[in-house]
Amino acid sequence: MISISVTALVFGVVFLAELPDKTALAGLVLGTRYRASYVFAGVAAAFVVHVVLAVAAGSVLTLLPQQLLHALTGVLFLGGAAMLLLKGGEEEGEVREPEDQSFWKVSGAGFMLILVAEFGDLTQIMTANLAARYDDPLSVGLGAVLALWAVAGLGIVGGKALMKRVPLSLITKIAALLMLGLGVWSLYEAIA
Repeated sequence: MISISVTALVFGVVFLAELPDKTALAGLVLGTRYRASYVFAGVAAAFVVHVVLAVAAGSVLTLLPQQLLHALTGVLFLGGAAMLLLKGGEEEGEVREPEDQSFWKVSGAGFMLILVAEFGDLTQIMTANLAARYDDPLSVGLGAVLALWAVAGLGIVGGKALMKRVPLSLITKIAALLMLGLGVWSLYEAIA
């Protein structure tokens, strides 16, 4: 059974954390040069792979004693909040693009870009933490995949307009505050 509240929480946290990330910018770059649906197909497939790996890792963590699990996820959330706040002015690398416009070349480039760039990324670690925290892999996985797809879609189709209206620093701070709150709550549960 899917928990709407867990799915919504995961969606919100992952969405806000991923917005200022390189994925939205890479999607924007690829989306301006290539057919958006081709780019999205590759990016979406790569995100499914990442979420499955993250949820599997988080599910293994649920085997730990509850107090230790809450303490561990609390510390990891606090670390994630610190990473978000500290990486604010980071420069993003250039994106290599395929020479032709075929579906397989364009979607393959999007898939490989996300697969490599997002491996071990903050949102993948957050997804593993959330899977461990809520012990509901299906709801966490669904929320994370939908959030990552939404960010990719925004980046590919409307990223430029969004970035003009909402400062990236504000999005980063909101995501960091959410993670800070989750970290404090998890540590509180570990102590209580």
